[in-house]
Amino acid sequence: MKASLAVLVAFLLSLPLQAEDLPDVAVAGEGALIASQQIFPLAEKPTKECHASTVVETPTGLVAAWFAGTRERDLDVGIRVSRNENGRWTKPVEVVNGVQSSTLRYPTWNPVLFQPTNGPLMLFYKVGPNPREWWGMLTTSDDGGKTWSWPTKLGEAHTIGHLLGPVKNKPIQLADGTILCPSSTEIDYPDGSSHWRVHFEVTKDLGKTWEVIGPIQTGETFHAIQPSILTYPDNRMQILCRSQEKRIVQSWSQDGGKTWSTLTATDLPNPNSGTDAVTLRDGRQVLIYNHSEGSVKRDDAPDLKPRRILNLAISSDGKTWKPVLTLENETGPHPKDPERRRHFGEYSYPAIIQTSDGMLNMVYTYNREGVKHAVVDPSEL
Repeated sequence: MKASLAVLVAFLLSLPLQAEDLPDVAVAGEGALIASQQIFPLAEKPTKECHASTVVETPTGLVAAWFAGTRERDLDVGIRVSRNENGRWTKPVEVVNGVQSSTLRYPTWNPVLFQPTNGPLMLFYKVGPNPREWWGMLTTSDDGGKTWSWPTKLGEAHTIGHLLGPVKNKPIQLADGTILCPSSTEIDYPDGSSHWRVHFEVTKDLGKTWEVIGPIQTGETFHAIQPSILTYPDNRMQILCRSQEKRIVQSWSQDGGKTWSTLTATDLPNPNSGTDAVTLRDGRQVLIYNHSEGSVKRDDAPDLKPRRILNLAISSDGKTWKPVLTLENETGPHPKDPERRRHFGEYSYPAIIQTSDGMLNMVYTYNREGVKHAVVDPSEL
């Protein structure tokens, strides 16, 4: 009897936490959440929609970017940048777009900011009609994001096609200056099926030339994209990825990112939505993600999307994760306007960094109308 009870307890502990078991929504100024604010007032939003934000610390302060336009995939979608000056975010400015000629324009996608140890601020982004056909671009800034160089195309590789740079989440820079970019591709087949696969793009000269690692083995069951890289002692690394299989999936490297294990599932849920993660200077790992598996049905919101809750989880070893903070959790009634309902309660595509003051700085999509910036003290987690 005791043995059976022990087995049951072990099984229950192995199940992912449900939304009702997670911490209550954090309040800015109380506990770990230091501050939370919109980068621009929603009443003064410069475009109808925005998504896929990124954030970086430069010698002159924080810089954020995202894609914005009428709607995702529309031709007017460009990349906008805002800088944090004296605690306030500057008015967003479009710095690049997908104009090819006087008669041809494509949407832009998924910007990623990165500040190398030596070199200009880098802004990677994608241009193309969709994520199956897009290609990677790079522009740089020598003045902390005020002005930008003429964009250049990253090129191609026979193993993956168009180079993309970091597909959603920030690169890491190795001790020898090499920049390791976590990336992925989405492939459509004639029969209507699709395949997602993860790879890495490596540059040793600030984006002039590139090498490709992978794609890594997906196993028989996982379709994964948008990895984020975590680091450990002894040259070990881990990636955490979005997947179609309702779980955050992982892979490990024992040799500094040269080779990677087959993808496996973690215990954390994922509603096929972007995540991000960062290795803290104290050695702990922090993940920002939607702690949800799929669609939620309610009488007043039958089309409620699973990106309605946004969370932080922490781990000391990358294997056992504990949800420790809830940034957002939409529980109120949905608006009746069909246009507002499309993304109401969506808190998604987060980016996270640890800045020089030790704080965690995060940006994320807020209802596809705004970009929210949150600051968390990791010593309180």
